[in-house]
Amino acid sequence: MFRPLHGLLLLDKPAGLSSNQALQQVRHLFRAEKAGHTGSLDPLATGLLPVCFGEATKIAGSLLGARKAYETVAVLGATTDTDDADGAVLIERPVPALSDAAIEAALAPLRGRIRQRAPVYSALKQGGEPLYAKARRGEAIEAPERDVDVHILELLERDGARLRLRVECGSGTYVRSLVRDLGEALGCGAHVETLRRLWVEPFRDPEMYTLDRLRGLAAEGEGRLDACLLPIEAGLAPFTRVEVDADQAARLGHGQRLRLPPPAVPGEVAVFGPDGRALGLAELEADGRLQVRRLFAWASASPRGE
Repeated sequence: MFRPLHGLLLLDKPAGLSSNQALQQVRHLFRAEKAGHTGSLDPLATGLLPVCFGEATKIAGSLLGARKAYETVAVLGATTDTDDADGAVLIERPVPALSDAAIEAALAPLRGRIRQRAPVYSALKQGGEPLYAKARRGEAIEAPERDVDVHILELLERDGARLRLRVECGSGTYVRSLVRDLGEALGCGAHVETLRRLWVEPFRDPEMYTLDRLRGLAAEGEGRLDACLLPIEAGLAPFTRVEVDADQAARLGHGQRLRLPPPAVPGEVAVFGPDGRALGLAELEADGRLQVRRLFAWASASPRGE
């Protein structure tokens, strides 16, 4: 029997499961009526996968665009059809003697605002179908290119043909593509051996829960599981906070527009009621008009002001 449940879980996704498979296991553990995740991780990858329950799914799109950090191990000398260790080897090449300076010279063009070609095996859609589905059928695919932001890309450690790298990047960046392009720049090819997502804004120092830990807590009772959840407000930290009084909250809940003092910086804001609870997301325009984008269900439960 599923139940209404609202909040955020910081899941430590294990290797070997797709993000959706991990999500469904968590959803059944919590018996949540509605759940979604914020940004897929490859089956090979581990680490932070924020899971949104109930009304928190309304902010999932905002979290998708957040800055993220990863650690990855790149193996030089072999390219694969998936750009990671789960794929079939396409070509093997000898790894030349590489100095740290040579590696740095190959890393430098991959930083900043760059043009990146997505992996052929990816969830990006063409004609309404994921690229990986086309690739599995053996279709010829021209993976799309797009602009992405790579804030940090640095070498942490070398061990023979393995390079341990740290990446901080914006939305839509594929670490597999970075490693593939690094390998080509070094003249020997490369693929991802391991990949771990360390954090996603605004969860820079996350307390993550593994599936095994969650199963153990579930055996102790539902209250123990629910204590793992963060409130929806925790996911709204990046937004400018706008507070409204009880009458304004009621008017918003009934679909009425508000006009507030003109903001210093207009843009998307998080609206909070007088009790400190988030009511939803809105666009605050330069003239002070507040245009509601998404309201949480409880916002409409506020009594209408007199």
